[in-house]
Amino acid sequence: MLPDPSAARRRVPCVGAVVHDDDGRLLVVLRGTQPGRGRWSVPGGRVEAGESDGTAVMREVLEETGLHVAVGVRVGTVARGGVGGVLYDIRDYACAVTGPTSPVAGDDADDVRWVSRAELGQLDLVDDLWDTLARWGMLPH
Repeated sequence: MLPDPSAARRRVPCVGAVVHDDDGRLLVVLRGTQPGRGRWSVPGGRVEAGESDGTAVMREVLEETGLHVAVGVRVGTVARGGVGGVLYDIRDYACAVTGPTSPVAGDDADDVRWVSRAELGQLDLVDDLWDTLARWGMLPH
């Protein structure tokens, strides 16, 4: 049986940035738009047409936090369902900040901050973020 061609149209390629500072803290943003509005996540978003994952990661981090990053290895992939049968295919990459490390919320982020493991545990996170980061060995210190 051939795959349903409409299923491919509902898949939205996305990226996420798992950024730690020199103290082992994780960079998180308070989502200002759906999916996940009002909840904390790692910076990221949709890959634009013709854009590579690496370019999308750098753009999204800059837009949401004002920080420049170098994109490293892909640490994992998750799929998140959305409204209307959309499936967000999110590829997450380890990143390192390449300049000043004081983030400023922008674009679709309502807030941004560096957090320790204890601080991350106190935030209202998007579904499965804690468990996913733990499985990948990417929780903050």
